[in-house]
Amino acid sequence: MKLTWLGHSGFRLEIEGAVILIDPWLSGNPMFPAAQRAEALAGATHVLLTHGHGDHSADTLAIAKELDIPVVGIYDTIAFWQAKEGISGVGFNKGGTVDLGGAKVTMVPASHSSSLDGPEGPVYAGTESGYMIAGEGHVIYLSGDTTIMADMGWMGEYHRPDIGILCAGGHFTMDMKAAAFAAKKYFDFKTVIPCHYRTFPLLEQSAEVLAAGLPGVDVIEPQVMEPITL
Repeated sequence: MKLTWLGHSGFRLEIEGAVILIDPWLSGNPMFPAAQRAEALAGATHVLLTHGHGDHSADTLAIAKELDIPVVGIYDTIAFWQAKEGISGVGFNKGGTVDLGGAKVTMVPASHSSSLDGPEGPVYAGTESGYMIAGEGHVIYLSGDTTIMADMGWMGEYHRPDIGILCAGGHFTMDMKAAAFAAKKYFDFKTVIPCHYRTFPLLEQSAEVLAAGLPGVDVIEPQVMEPITL
């Protein structure tokens, strides 16, 4: 299994028979090298979307149409895009599980907000979500954009993820201290990878606080377009 950071909250996940692009915001992302776009998209089979905000969804339709691959996410947004944009999609909701090339993806709660840009301002885009992604002997918790939630208690106990991909930049989501607290209190991770940080000066720039708060956990600071083997 390989995980490659695309900057911000974007990842390329190669798992089972799938190559999943998670929140692939590439155009205008100050961390993503435009010259490596083709490399990032090569062989992709699905786009997995956590919510509608532009720093997560802006490239979704273009990539789905270019590669002719389905977008997977909250039913409301996917159904809207299927009707209005003609894309292929897999719309489902919290508690539901879908099979993406052998990887089992379950939608779980997040606590944030979700909207798409409309001509007169933000428009409804379903609700924000996280995912549990099971495959190749691992369960990954993809937090999406969120704060600490009591729901993390049952999510950790029921799904038992060993890898956490956690938003940790602060201001819009948990910061590094909060992410460490959530990981320690609610989960038993072997590996934690932060995201939604370093993109802008407003966000946290280092995961030192996260690593210090999780002794015994392998906290990996990802580097853009450098694959991590898990």
